[in-house]
Amino acid sequence: MRVKLILPGLVSRRSPFWSAIKYSLWPPLGLATLAGYLREDDDVVLQDENVETLDLEDQPDLVGIQAYVSSARRAYEIGDHYRSRGVHVALGGVHVTSLPEEAGGHADTVFLGPGEDTWPAFLQDFREGRPGRVYQSATRTLLGQPPVRRDLIKRHLYLAPNSLVVSRGCPHRCDFCSNSSFFRGGKSFYTQTVDQALAEVERLPGRHLYFLDDHIFGNKPFARLLFDGLRGMGRIWQGAGTVESALDPDLLTQAAESGLRSLLVGLETLNASNLRHLHKVQNLNRDYDTAIRNLHEAGVLINATFVFGMDDDDTSVFDRTVDWAIERGIATATFHILTPYPGTPLYREMEGAGRIVTRDWSLYDTCHVVFRPARMSADELQAGYVRACETFYRWGSIFQGARSHADWRDPLRHIVYAGGWGASEPLWRLVARVGQVHRFSPLLEATLAGFGKYPATRPGAAPFGIGRRAPDPRAPQAQAWRASR
Repeated sequence: MRVKLILPGLVSRRSPFWSAIKYSLWPPLGLATLAGYLREDDDVVLQDENVETLDLEDQPDLVGIQAYVSSARRAYEIGDHYRSRGVHVALGGVHVTSLPEEAGGHADTVFLGPGEDTWPAFLQDFREGRPGRVYQSATRTLLGQPPVRRDLIKRHLYLAPNSLVVSRGCPHRCDFCSNSSFFRGGKSFYTQTVDQALAEVERLPGRHLYFLDDHIFGNKPFARLLFDGLRGMGRIWQGAGTVESALDPDLLTQAAESGLRSLLVGLETLNASNLRHLHKVQNLNRDYDTAIRNLHEAGVLINATFVFGMDDDDTSVFDRTVDWAIERGIATATFHILTPYPGTPLYREMEGAGRIVTRDWSLYDTCHVVFRPARMSADELQAGYVRACETFYRWGSIFQGARSHADWRDPLRHIVYAGGWGASEPLWRLVARVGQVHRFSPLLEATLAGFGKYPATRPGAAPFGIGRRAPDPRAPQAQAWRASR
């Protein structure tokens, strides 16, 4: 069987908000995971439009397309194209789950929710000549999942090809997050076994890892065993967590000893009223400054995310947030315009209030205003967002942030990391155009390691002075946890 799996471009390359490094960071791991359920004799092609030009003149038996909100229109175009050629088209992903009737007009089969149970069932039905129209996820488990088809990934096109996911979803339910709709109808957070996760790590070459989990600390017993297993493997890794995670010294220490060197943290807003309104309750009454200090003391770079346009935001929010982040030495900041994704509580609230101003899904990329803000105009929100991005990544701002660090290697690390991410777009566009992004992976590793200050731990090596050791994974409680998963 000839199968083609496609990730449409999340943002048009003609958009002023397209970023070569952002969209060349990691490969389409979800599609490579689904490919693991195919047979060895199936002819499989995986294409990522974010880094390559799609070949649309082929004639596979089956095309699978993953649709995010901002790429929905492009996903529909690709689906319509292949259907006109007589190819069976399957659509899945966040947007399809939120608006299945809309997506169904551009596909022969749609998938709602995660695909670990529905995709294998569909493949069996398809081979027997009776594919269904809609497959709804019901069983949420990662047990028995086949290995990811990494042979399909064009590693040279990505800065962090060693990406992996060891859990699904998130234990929190923020009103603006698409997880609230994607995981509806079943478990919203679940993990692999620790042995599964470590086996996947063992398959990956080199030292660098990028965990794409929404919350790598989301299940603390699992996280502790994972970090204990990683320690001594000589890895350096990046991931995402919460403010709460950074306020747990023992857990953070264990993560750092296992190789954590960069953490994406959803700070979102400095306004408690905004947090309450959007049910980001896990950030309420949390000491952001202590969390930042803990991460820096553990040798962990911070990528903070902020959202502009919440109902208590006025035009002062942009400069105030940028200044606050620079003063605290945050290495990288990802700014977003509040976006009411279809299917979320936020979308329902705004739709009911008549505040949604467009349903052009290509604008739902967190870079455009698609609703009427409460305390500023749409133009003011758009301009403030652009100004925040530009101000934070000016070289003057980067050097100012670097001065908050002491040892000479920490400021240098800050400058290289922040400058490489936010102030070097012309370079990245050139490098991406010639397919040489992977050449910079060694520099990423060296920067994360603090140019020798925060090296990866090796078997028998002592940690670099932060905290206590974690539980032995051979202990009875650890074995019970493994068995329960």
